[in-house]
This record gives sequence, C-alpha cells and structure tokens, in this order.
Amino acid sequence: MTDRMIQQFMEMVRIPSESGNEADMIAYLKKEFEALGAEAQTDAYGNLVAKLPAKGCEGKAPILLSCHADTVKPGVGIEPVLADGVIRSAGNTILAADDKAGIAEMLEALRIAEVRPPVEIAISRQEEIGLLGVKNLDYSLLTARRGFLLDNDTLDTIVIGGPSYYAIDVTITGRAAHAGMEPEKGINAIQAAARAIGALRLGRLDHETTANVGVIEGGIIRNGVPDRVRFLAECRSLVHEKAAALAEEMEGIIRREGESNGATVEITTNNLCKAVDIPADSWTVNTAVTALKTAGIEASTTFITGFTDASIYNNMGIEMAVVGIGARLEHSTDEHIYVEDMEKALVMVVELLRLSAE
Repeated sequence: MTDRMIQQFMEMVRIPSESGNEADMIAYLKKEFEALGAEAQTDAYGNLVAKLPAKGCEGKAPILLSCHADTVKPGVGIEPVLADGVIRSAGNTILAADDKAGIAEMLEALRIAEVRPPVEIAISRQEEIGLLGVKNLDYSLLTARRGFLLDNDTLDTIVIGGPSYYAIDVTITGRAAHAGMEPEKGINAIQAAARAIGALRLGRLDHETTANVGVIEGGIIRNGVPDRVRFLAECRSLVHEKAAALAEEMEGIIRREGESNGATVEITTNNLCKAVDIPADSWTVNTAVTALKTAGIEASTTFITGFTDASIYNNMGIEMAVVGIGARLEHSTDEHIYVEDMEKALVMVVELLRLSAE
C-alpha cells in the first residue's frame, strides 16, 4: 500500500496545477474518488466535492476531509525523484508535496481503512492565492460539521487557530517629467512610495502579529521622473482587532507619507480572512492527538500566522483541525518529503477514520 501511495503521489505532482490552472488535477481526482465508489462533482467555482458511504459502521455523523489542489510557482514540469527514502524535485521547481502529499495520503487511507463513517471530501482551488476556492465553495453540498484539513507540514503539531489577514494594495500617482531637463516639474512617485514604506512597521511586531510589503512596481526609464508606483502590503494577527488596527495604521502612514511630496495615493484594503480558533480540547483535536499516538507521535496544538482553508471552514461553523502531511520546506525549490513521514501520516488518517466511526 505504501508503494502505491508513493507512486500515486509522484504521478500527481507531474500534473501541473499552479493556482488558477487546477482543472486537470481536479478532473484526475474526480475519477480517483469515483473509482473508490464516491459520488463526485465540481461546484460552480470548480472545487471538487465527493461523498463516500460509511464502511463497517452505521448511524455515524459524517466527517469532512479536505485538501487543496493548487500549488505555488514554479509548479510546471515537476519531475519527482525518490532517493534514500526522500522525494525531491529533480529540477528548478517545487515538489508540490503541499498539498498533493495530503491528497495521496487521504486517497490511500480511504482505500485501506476497514472502518469509516460517511466521509465528505472537499478539494479546493486557489488556496495559495487567498483561499479563494474554499471561500467560493458551495457549502450546500456539505453536511459534515467537523473534520480534518490535511495541510500542515509537521506531523507533531495540530493547528487550531489562524490569523486575520488584510491585503493592502497601494497606487501612488505623481507627475512625469524629464529627470535632467526639468525635474522640478515632476512629482516622483518612487520617492513618495519609499517614504511611505520606510515609515511602516514591518516584520514580526509581536508573537501573533506581522506586517510586510512584498511587491513594488514603478518607473519606466532611468531619466524620467516616475509618475506611478504600485506596491502590495499585508498585515495579519491572531487577534482580529489587532489586525484591523494595524491595517488602519498602515493606511494612515501610507497616505500621509505618500502625499508629502504632492503625490496622490489610492489604497484598497481587503480583509481576506478573519482570525478564528477551536478549543484545544475539541473533538477534532482530541481525535487527531489520539490518531497520531497510533503513529508513534506525541502531538501538541499550535497557532500559526499563516492561513489555511481551515480558517474559512471554522468561520463557516465546520470544526476543522489542521493535521500534518510531512512536507518540508514547502513553497521553495528545496521542498521535499520523507517516505517515512508519509507512512506515518497514512497511519494517522486511517486511525482518524476509525475513531470517527466509534
């Protein structure tokens, strides 16, 4: 069974599915779940929802298992290589263990589990670019009120909380001029943006709050006063009120500093995710802890300032704990995964199914 899981994982990572281009991966998975006996369909947004009947038990409430189908870039032309018990990418790409290792572990567990309650499966699109798939998921297709998201990296932690997240898009407009002949007639948008960014509090502000500027674009020619700059900022916190206050602070600083040389500033701020957590003694957490002990792992709970689909599920009233899949250095070309960790994750998922059927 392990060999089959590993081979399927290596097959899946070869299917390109960068965010926004997941159709082939979703189609592949629809056939895989149907082969397991599931009723599978895509919703209007292209997310995959599948349902499997109970096995070896009766009268149990359904649980939800979820992963995401998309990957970050560079995720085209992935060629996985297995050597010394570790799977890596052969080239200058990610491996896509995030989250295809989770999908492979889920599929194999559903094949081999002798006991399970009714299982609902949701495979989302566009998780990596703002949880767009799960935000647009057709929740009328789901009846489960609790479950597990297979999308944490480490096996010995269970994620029970995620942050509020604000995306701040800024456009600063100055006035173009020749930089050598008449610079005094221009308003330098790059200078205005630099002042604004330089005045922001960035990085880790406390143990639960961060801020960042990740993209800046502007200017066309060396000898022209640039009239337009665009930059993308963000802030997040495990406390919603902190994130909201920080977003407001950043907006004020950007506007004040950006306008200080006569430029105009346009700011669009979106709260893409609201902080949420589940109790450390909730059913999903206790079940995950017990399942991991079966795999020889003593797990603890944690909060992260990254975000996962579980933030949306929990805000929608579906209790979801995030469990590990074994991926390491995800979102980089050094991403890799140990076969041993995938085997442990498989044991965990099979046990999750069994415990959910008790």
